[in-house]
Amino acid sequence: MAFKCKVQTLQVVDTEYSADAVEWCPVEGWHNILACGTYQLKKPESESRREDSEPPVRLGRLYLYSFEDQMFTPLTEIQRLETVAILDLKWCHVPIAGRPVLGIANAQGVVKLAHLMGSEKSCRLQPLCSVDLGEDCLALSLDWSTGREQCSHPLGLVSSDSKGRLSLLSVDESGASVRVLDQWKGHDFEAWVAAFDYWNTRVVYSGGDDCKLQGWDTRSSTRTPLFTSERHSMGVCSIQSHPLRENLLATGSYDEHVLLWDTRKMKQPLADTHVQGGVWRLKWHPSQEQLLLAACMHNGFAILHCPNDLEENQEKCTILSSYALHNSLAYGADWSRLLLNDSLEASMAMMTIQEDQRASRGDLKGQNLKIIYESPTATFDVLLEEEDDHPPASPSRAEGTLAPQGPSDDGRVPDTKADGDVQAARGQRETSVLATCSFYDNVLHVWKWEVSRSAPLA
Repeated sequence: MAFKCKVQTLQVVDTEYSADAVEWCPVEGWHNILACGTYQLKKPESESRREDSEPPVRLGRLYLYSFEDQMFTPLTEIQRLETVAILDLKWCHVPIAGRPVLGIANAQGVVKLAHLMGSEKSCRLQPLCSVDLGEDCLALSLDWSTGREQCSHPLGLVSSDSKGRLSLLSVDESGASVRVLDQWKGHDFEAWVAAFDYWNTRVVYSGGDDCKLQGWDTRSSTRTPLFTSERHSMGVCSIQSHPLRENLLATGSYDEHVLLWDTRKMKQPLADTHVQGGVWRLKWHPSQEQLLLAACMHNGFAILHCPNDLEENQEKCTILSSYALHNSLAYGADWSRLLLNDSLEASMAMMTIQEDQRASRGDLKGQNLKIIYESPTATFDVLLEEEDDHPPASPSRAEGTLAPQGPSDDGRVPDTKADGDVQAARGQRETSVLATCSFYDNVLHVWKWEVSRSAPLA
């Protein structure tokens, strides 16, 4: 059985500053909220080359958007906050004191928390608390201990910084305070990333510019790593524990390889996939357990299929789709938990069917890039098609169907064949909405990815 993957850009947003982190809110009832962080280096006005000249200033901006189910410009900016430069941001997977909370790692070496106030359709981020990781450092990454969408006790954060240190943080149940429980030197150079084992939050993983991937037992006072792997040949800059499959860990590096590990035996990876770009960010799909999203710096974004039956034999994961419409370094990426409503799904499905029919009539089968329509924002939306014989993740839910309709008020009878085509298309598809951002071109993309099954030709 063959599988066809389609990518459709929904909206492109100019972030003005260089965008490096983007996160959909995972808290139930707030899935339409999207946060984007930026990093901009401002050179001093003085052009003096003396050693005591003014250092560059790292500026940032935090954007908050709301996504609405509509065909054109579904993303609306609802707030922007001027900040210092942002290196990473993550939502806590569960509400704290009844509110969604966003953690922010910034260029002053500070981890800040802010919570959403108001309603889903009219909300604002308000600061809660912050903690300083130390002088003259950049906070490079953070991760919450709540990756399985369960509230851990105590509620924890782990952060890494530019001096190679790892910081274990504790958050008060009210969210009113955050403090450093422990801090230790983990890497000789920048500690690019730190992440929890979501199945055992006493264990954290870290990756550094010293090419080392390490595991740590936070209960130990000796600060000797549980393991040290130098399987990556360059700096390790992305790590994520699988929230749905125990003992599965994904890591990425400047060496352009995504490695999958069984955390019980870290000597050799289960799979090694070359994605042809430094892997700055990795995100497991929140419900499709075989799908992994990778931000591949110079090579755009890739969606990998990671089968359940991986064994320690160095096999590769299948790259189902690539999204290469960004013209700069691919840094931020995230899956949303949104379920598109029936009317939007039907409209998009109808557009796809009509375009496919036109392509068939025009004998355009050799094209893999089709312009679907020009949007009011003066950007264009595209449909990328790829076919692959490898299976994607099994559907997590049944797709809705369009209800039969009778004659309209003006006596017209609906096109039942078109309705049937839409139902068939929707019944065989799995659809995800994603957000990605890139650095030097200052761009945030929101796009739709779908995969559909088709029987092989006889």
